[in-house]
Amino acid sequence: MNYDRYEAIEVGREGRKLTLTLSNPAALNAVTARMHAELSTIFIDAGQDDETDVVVLTGAGTAFCAGGDINWMQTLLDAPGGMAGIGIEGRRIIHSLLDLDKPVICRMNGDAIGLGATLALFCDVVIADRNARIGDPHVRVGLVAGDGGAVIWPQLVGYSRAKQFLMTGDLIGAERAEAIGLVNIVVPADKLDEEVARFADKLLRGAQHAIRWTKMSVNIGLRQLADSVLDASLGYEVASSMLPDHREAVAAFREGRRPAFDRR
Repeated sequence: MNYDRYEAIEVGREGRKLTLTLSNPAALNAVTARMHAELSTIFIDAGQDDETDVVVLTGAGTAFCAGGDINWMQTLLDAPGGMAGIGIEGRRIIHSLLDLDKPVICRMNGDAIGLGATLALFCDVVIADRNARIGDPHVRVGLVAGDGGAVIWPQLVGYSRAKQFLMTGDLIGAERAEAIGLVNIVVPADKLDEEVARFADKLLRGAQHAIRWTKMSVNIGLRQLADSVLDASLGYEVASSMLPDHREAVAAFREGRRPAFDRR
């Protein structure tokens, strides 16, 4: 498999372990238009890669992923159709992660926010830096948590807690996230690479068909849920992007002030 066309995602290989690194470190790996497009195909390519048995997803620098890039949001606001055109990519990102039969380990080396949290939580195992935080603050920029959060959070922490965190956008420290079932393993920053390598090696030594087909069996329910929820939640997100609250939130972020949302 040739990964040369990828620019926003760095691809590295160590034996039969493939590492995908979100690479926009100056902006805490915020998702740009280019990265979003690449995320919609990278897991499909990894699935067709005969030289790979385990995939590690991580971020460059000090963050895993800070969510959508605010400048990209402004570009979408100014474009005809706004966010409507990226719905297909968003759907493909989630389904390609669920359909990738090889195990995916999230090396959560820092904050996982918004779409970053969604990417982390749709991985099979999340190993997090103790100092990292996770959360889905779509609502804080006037958007519905439609790109996968409404699918995966209730399955991991229950509907009540999912609504608590998705409706407030509050961030959760890694240790609490581990305690409530959002992430699997939390370690000090200096032990993160060691733990990711240990877990990846354990999978690499295992019976590959049994591991892959077990993953796919577990994912059947998630795939069905994504089919029933994702189109509607993405539609709600697109609709919310057309309202004044989202435009106000983007402007406030760019101007360094608190947004004044419409209370009607």
